[in-house]
Amino acid sequence: MPILLLLLFTITPIWSQSNVNSSKIVKVLSFNILHGRTMKGDFNLDVLAELIKEADPDLVALQEVDFSTNRSKKYDLATELGWRTKLAPLFARAMYYDDGEYGEGVLSRYTFLKTRNVALPYIDGQEPRAALEVIVELPSNDTIAFVGTHLAHEGKAGREIQAKKINEVFSQNKFPTILAGDLNAVPGSTTINTLEEIWLATYDKDNPEPTFPSNLPRVKIDYVMLLPKNRWKILDRKVINDTIASDHCAYLVTVELLDE
Repeated sequence: MPILLLLLFTITPIWSQSNVNSSKIVKVLSFNILHGRTMKGDFNLDVLAELIKEADPDLVALQEVDFSTNRSKKYDLATELGWRTKLAPLFARAMYYDDGEYGEGVLSRYTFLKTRNVALPYIDGQEPRAALEVIVELPSNDTIAFVGTHLAHEGKAGREIQAKKINEVFSQNKFPTILAGDLNAVPGSTTINTLEEIWLATYDKDNPEPTFPSNLPRVKIDYVMLLPKNRWKILDRKVINDTIASDHCAYLVTVELLDE
């Protein structure tokens, strides 16, 4: 494991157990896993699993997840990572690919009360995209929704219609909701501005930490967002600068669910 990664995990968080309700704390990780390929060019799920275990998240949104494709040796990547990290796994197809399927994954410390796979609109000629939602119950007995997604990389028009669909669908949720994923858009773009009309951003808007590419991060395209804005408090956030596991840095955010 790179020395930098070890250093990042020793940072003292900006909160303490004395002033928050620990049963309402949620640690969320967004991680584009490059269909299991590391930056060394090999297929190594153990490297991905170790990063996830070190982060110790409650919920993980995985992007670029393969299910039974030839390129990923017919593995179900979400299930394999769930087994390695001792988290409950779920995969949702965005499209058929390479004699298998490709889409989103979620790993969870909590069992799934309900799940759904929401197909997002896309432009002809571009890859289909999806938003995978799971409903879970926290130790506080509060129910929340968690949504993992991956927006179009081919152009802003596709991302913009997908952001509008996400707002349309998940603004109707009766539970507080967390959105996480590779949005392929930078802060201040139309896509991010559209989402932030209703979602609370977790990054520092004065100094957004870049998440891509992992070997020399230059742009922020990986996010965690919260809905409704008045039900969440951001406790900590960090970009995990591992240069081997993927071409994206993982983004870890710790939040507290507030009472109504």
